[in-house]
Amino acid sequence: MLDCLTDNKNRTVAAVRNVFTKRGGNMGTDGSVAYLFNKRGIISFATGTDEDVVMEAALESGAEDIVSNNDGTIDVFTLQQDYAAVKDALDAAGLEAVSSEVTMHPETTASLALDDARKALAMIDAFEELDDVQNVYSNADFSDEIMAKLAAED
Repeated sequence: MLDCLTDNKNRTVAAVRNVFTKRGGNMGTDGSVAYLFNKRGIISFATGTDEDVVMEAALESGAEDIVSNNDGTIDVFTLQQDYAAVKDALDAAGLEAVSSEVTMHPETTASLALDDARKALAMIDAFEELDDVQNVYSNADFSDEIMAKLAAED
């Protein structure tokens, strides 16, 4: 899913359609994949952050979910309207986030094989190069194994 900001809709649509065509994708109508994403706040903490402190502050302030990742990082998910309150509560608890944003988060993800992952990343890179594209959102799940293989190719 793409967020675009333009002064010339025809130019932007043509440029986006061109990327889809060249990369083997299909362009849907406006909003056709929006149901796959929800606008959510994501606040991430580095490895070594006290999970109990994060959990207590986040839950008391209205966080939707807290995920402890395999690499030791912690992600706090909020509804869009609760983002500021949760972020302020986490800051007040003395926690320093490594990243914090309101973004479109996929409801489901799709794991990709190596060739499909290569194509998807090339398409994402091509979209990010377009001047009128502000954000690129994807529901692709790039496993660590696939990313390691792709990194070895470079």
